Amino acid sequence: MFDAFTKIVSQADARGDFVPTATIDALTKMVGDSNKRLDAVNRITSNASTIVANAARALFAEQPQLIAPGGNAYTSRRMAACLRDMEIILRYVTYAIFSGDGSVLDDRCLNGLRETYLALGTPGASVAAGVQKMKEAALAIANDPAGITPGDCSALCAEIGGYFDRASAAVS
Repeated sequence: MFDAFTKIVSQADARGDFVPTATIDALTKMVGDSNKRLDAVNRITSNASTIVANAARALFAEQPQLIAPGGNAYTSRRMAACLRDMEIILRYVTYAIFSGDGSVLDDRCLNGLRETYLALGTPGASVAAGVQKMKEAALAIANDPAGITPGDCSALCAEIGGYFDRASAAVS
């Protein structure tokens, strides 16, 4: 996993070229927005258990067959595994937000996840729906202007939403 700076320098080095001015400008903007990025990561991390619990609660309200006898989240052991998986996905999304690079999410969390769920008989569409519920909650927290670095957060929120969308697509 590379942070955005290391990745860009590594790519330029492989080409035997200087880092393009447009790329330097983009990195300068990223540094300027770093306090907003850290605020968003801190807020999501501080509310992680609430995000996961509320997303699971909403998912099970919409898809009660998951917690009914024979459902994939029936029994406390299976429910705990479901909540653990949601928490792991959320944690890796925060790593991606922090680094500004989704490769850590792909490499350490999403690669092979669909196949694992298929092997376990876990409905990928339900996992994807749970991830989307976490996305809604995380974006609401990140977009709350109270106590956060002032400024436009639309690009950062689009990036955050993209990481959740990437996770949803990987499991469905």
